[in-house]
Formats: sequence, C-alpha cells, structure tokens
Amino acid sequence: MTASCQLLPLLCSASVEISSHGRQLAELGEQFAPGTDVTITFLPGDNFRNNVETATRLRRAGFNPVPHIAAREIASCELLNDFVARLRSESDVRRVVLIAGDIAAARGPFKSSRDVAATGLLQAHGITRVSIAGHPEGHPFLDEAATFASLACWRDWSREAGIKVDIVTQFCFEAAPIITFLGELRARGIDLPVIVGLAGPATPATLTKFALRCGIGRSMRALRGQIGRFGRLLVDTGPDDVMHGLEAASREATASVAGFHIFPFGGLRKAHTWLRDYPANGPGLAHAPFSPPHPNP
Repeated sequence: MTASCQLLPLLCSASVEISSHGRQLAELGEQFAPGTDVTITFLPGDNFRNNVETATRLRRAGFNPVPHIAAREIASCELLNDFVARLRSESDVRRVVLIAGDIAAARGPFKSSRDVAATGLLQAHGITRVSIAGHPEGHPFLDEAATFASLACWRDWSREAGIKVDIVTQFCFEAAPIITFLGELRARGIDLPVIVGLAGPATPATLTKFALRCGIGRSMRALRGQIGRFGRLLVDTGPDDVMHGLEAASREATASVAGFHIFPFGGLRKAHTWLRDYPANGPGLAHAPFSPPHPNP
C-alpha cells in the first residue's frame, strides 16, 4: 500500500517561510489562508526586534508566527530572555524554530540551538513547541553519528522539558535521502515527528543557488536531470518528484511524517499555486513542469 492517502492531506496545512523584514506580508495575505504557520527567518545581522514586529503583524493578520531563533546571533542571555518574552507577550508565539545560525563565531554564549534550550527560558515563557533542523543529506559540520546523537538528545530534552519537538528537514531534490533519514530515525528509536521541507517552484538556476548555499549534496543530480529533461533553464521546477517518491514509499517508511514546510524560493504565489494544484492532479501522476497561472485581468 502506498502512503499517498496519508501524506496528501498534510499538504493542505503546509507551513511557509518569509524573511524577517516583513515586506512579503501583503503577498502572503493574498495567497495563504489565515491559520497557516509562517516561519520567520533569522539571517546574519538581523535585529530580533524586527522579527518580533513581523511576528506581531502576522498574528494580527490571522497567521501563526513561528520565528527562528538563531543561537549564534544572540549576544547575551538577557537578550534571549527579552526576545522570547516579547514573542510571547506581543505576538502570542508558542512555537519557535531553533537553529545554530549561519555565522561561524557566536556573538555571545550560545554556540548551538541546544545551548538556547538549556537556559530554561523557553519553558519559563510558555513556549510549547520547538522545531529543529534535520539534514537528510548530512550536516556539513557533523558526521552521521554526531548528527543522530544530537537528535536523540533533543528527543530526551523534549520528554524532560515537556515541550513538543519536531524535526524540519532541509529540502532535497529526490525522495530517497528523506526516506533513508526517516529509516535511520526509526532504527535509532528517535520518535520525533518530521516536517518534510520542500523546495517551492523556481527555475533550476534559482534552486541551484539556494542548494549550494544550503549544502545540498547528492540529490543535486536529480535537479540536473530535470534540467536535461525539460531542455531549458527557464522552466520552473516544483517538488513533484520528491512527493512522488514519498507517495510510492510504504506507509511504515513515512509514518513519522507529520507535515510539510515549503521554502518559497520562486515566490509565495508560485508556492501557493503548487500546494493548491498538486493534490488535485492526483498522486503518482507524471506532472508537467510547473508554469504559473496567468494574472487576473
């Protein structure tokens, strides 16, 4: 039995991502329904007060703000406390994404997302859910054993802290690394729910740029294959092949998949259109390359 009946409904509640400056809010409101989880990036040099302001605007618009907390960007425990306190009091944030951050040297005492969790501030301020990063194609700075050991520590912390923890995966261009990753989690007894990250429709050139930035590895071959299949670089490519592979896997293999997150590399409009149209096309069909709808007259 395929997993399609289990996975397709999860696309309807997929989360999406915007940047911390908040300039995408108008477009977000035009494309996505209120109640959608919207993650807010924390890029090098971001001011966390901007993230709080964006989270507040999202909440007022009816969305569920899910801010990133980049550990290495936080200069002190006092600033972390202020950040989390503001997220709760001003934006009613209950879920956060903990990441290490994209800078090599920490600006303060937090070198990893685990350092942030160890402060106890998340529990103190009423955060009830934490998302952490998973890397199906491996972590650029950790070997496989260390990566899964870290995830096992998060499993244990979740139980001790009474906070739900899930794993949001880095995007891939084929399903095989994701299925292997899910199998490794299961074999190691790491029973955390997994939110599968999908690269939203964009040109192969755009996807390649983000893939190189994010350290995507072996599945880049799948993207190169799509370039050859479609014959030109300007055709938007969506995550259809990834979904087909997940749908074809057994129900057991994908049992821990609890949702999807779409990285809107080609823009929010294209991401929404793909999310809307993919389930309607039916599982396992050979979809045509994504092309955006004509704008309304």
